[in-house]
Amino acid sequence: MINITLRDDVKAFENGTSLLDVAKSISEGLARVALSATVDGSVCGLDFVPKKDCVVNFLTFDDEDGRRTYRHTTSHILAQAVKRLFPSAKLAIGPAIDDGFYYDFDFENPITNNDLEKIEAEMKKIIKEDLPLERFELPRAEALKLMEEKGEAYKVELINDLPEDAVISFYKQGDFTDLCAGPHLLSTGKIKAIKLQYTAGAYWRGNENNKMLTRIYGTAFPKKAELDEYIERLEEAKKRDHNKLGRELEIFTTVDSIGQGLPILLPKGAKIIQILQRFVEDHEDKNGWVRTKTPYMAKSDLYKISGHWDHYKDGMFVMGDEETDKEVFALRPMTCPFQYQAYLNRMRSYRDLPLRYGETSTLFRNEASGEMHGLIRVRQFTISEGHLMCRPDQLEEEFKNCLEMAIYMLKTLGLYEDVSYRFSQWDPDDKGKYIGTEEQWNEAQDTMAKILDHLEIPYKVGVGEAAFYGPKLDIQIKNVFGKEDTLITIQIDQMLAEKFGMEYIDKDGTKKNPYIIHRTSIGCYERTLALLIEKYAGAFPAWLAPTQVKILPISDNYLDYADKLYAALKEKGFRIELDDRSEKIGYKIREAQLEKVPYMIIAGEKEMNEGTVSVRSRKNGDLGTMTIDEFMIMLSKEIEDKVI
Repeated sequence: MINITLRDDVKAFENGTSLLDVAKSISEGLARVALSATVDGSVCGLDFVPKKDCVVNFLTFDDEDGRRTYRHTTSHILAQAVKRLFPSAKLAIGPAIDDGFYYDFDFENPITNNDLEKIEAEMKKIIKEDLPLERFELPRAEALKLMEEKGEAYKVELINDLPEDAVISFYKQGDFTDLCAGPHLLSTGKIKAIKLQYTAGAYWRGNENNKMLTRIYGTAFPKKAELDEYIERLEEAKKRDHNKLGRELEIFTTVDSIGQGLPILLPKGAKIIQILQRFVEDHEDKNGWVRTKTPYMAKSDLYKISGHWDHYKDGMFVMGDEETDKEVFALRPMTCPFQYQAYLNRMRSYRDLPLRYGETSTLFRNEASGEMHGLIRVRQFTISEGHLMCRPDQLEEEFKNCLEMAIYMLKTLGLYEDVSYRFSQWDPDDKGKYIGTEEQWNEAQDTMAKILDHLEIPYKVGVGEAAFYGPKLDIQIKNVFGKEDTLITIQIDQMLAEKFGMEYIDKDGTKKNPYIIHRTSIGCYERTLALLIEKYAGAFPAWLAPTQVKILPISDNYLDYADKLYAALKEKGFRIELDDRSEKIGYKIREAQLEKVPYMIIAGEKEMNEGTVSVRSRKNGDLGTMTIDEFMIMLSKEIEDKVI
């Protein structure tokens, strides 16, 4: 990124100078690599002509917004190729995404993988044609007429939904025109290496009541070598995909008759969740958190007090109809209003604070069908949820402690190196999404910003990503395919205490509302399990592995000795399996290796006579012969230290 300041007094805007002209005046090299730019913080194409003094940052493929410009342009090339090959196809939307782009189409007939190859070939022709992308604007009536004449019903709907004062812009490349805010590259020839990857179904506007469209995914890079490297990473990611590997290793499964987003944890998966839950709860207990156990459902009255009924009802599973039923219940999508009742059980003093309530909570959220994915996004999940009530003078220290606990958890699990931070704020232009006044939001966000800056947390800002009752720090993590999800959140809330009448008597005898910190220490257990499967490709560290040791007798002659070894290890609390099948030892070893068991103990005549075991490590191979006590000491140390 190159930053410059354009000033009118040095005639930067003389003769309609565009950003590309400015880039060329600096260097031809910059003009070649610049893809777009920001002008006073707003992303623009290089054809943009500044009208006043401004600060310009030229963006390359190394910049996120530069990559998005590159790939958004490629999505338009995809749309043009589809319209050439399938003129009756209707256009929906085609944004850039983290690792590429997609475009949604309404085809008359389903397309095949062979069609994808034809579309990609047509895209390469369009790139070779080096068509300029030309931006133009139209008044609403003319914009609607243009899209209606082209038969683009989805575009007409998008235009009708734009605010009355919105600028309605289009981009034209050759014989193809698309409704788009931009920005784009200057011509199709700027795109170098492309790959269409796969298709998927996608409801129009993400609403399952709308028509299912065909979404075509692809990616693009400035160099073929970069594209090849990306495809290689994707192939490796497929091998680690928890949705595939988790089923193969019998960690979880799903059943159509139960429903989407409702996975069944098999014994191995249930054991890992149990280990994680005990680890989390024990650590929380040591750090002053006390347990609550609250109901899975409540009357609508509770959610109306918190504001969830008005702001989150569509995401809840509701039982009953308010117009016909005396009482309407809903499964809980969060625990906060339930834990507040524990606080309200009696009057609190300033000496009672901070008060830390932790709960292993099962929650229910009515996610859209198209959003379901393995264990990453589900409709029923369990979370290490907690709510902390404190005085203003305790807020920063308690926030810091919550963050440090989350970091400790992630480091212990080996996930910390993959995280990033997002400071999720409210959108002042969409006040209807939130409770509270602008003054309350500004105060809460200023307080949180000071804390984050003081703790030197490197965060990005996510406008409009806040909870409806307060700002939050989201700890983000990517799965093997590069898709980012929130794993852990820590939120500051100064509004719900007042709504629920939560008070404490301060030193001066006055009643005050506490600050509330909403937090998770490890996030959703199902999502964490998915990330661990992918991180370790199913080869879990010994302390997390559902089976830590497999005993492999060489033949039936040594089953009695194998039984003694099993009993000794079981008594010490190790998770053991005994493979007593009448199979060759090489076959048993290969199977244990495929099951990714950390350690194998081989028992044969030599071991039985000497009272020893031959130990084989999943990672390091043959470790030689040792006594069973020596092996248990070694494994105990590895588990106690939580070696990853």
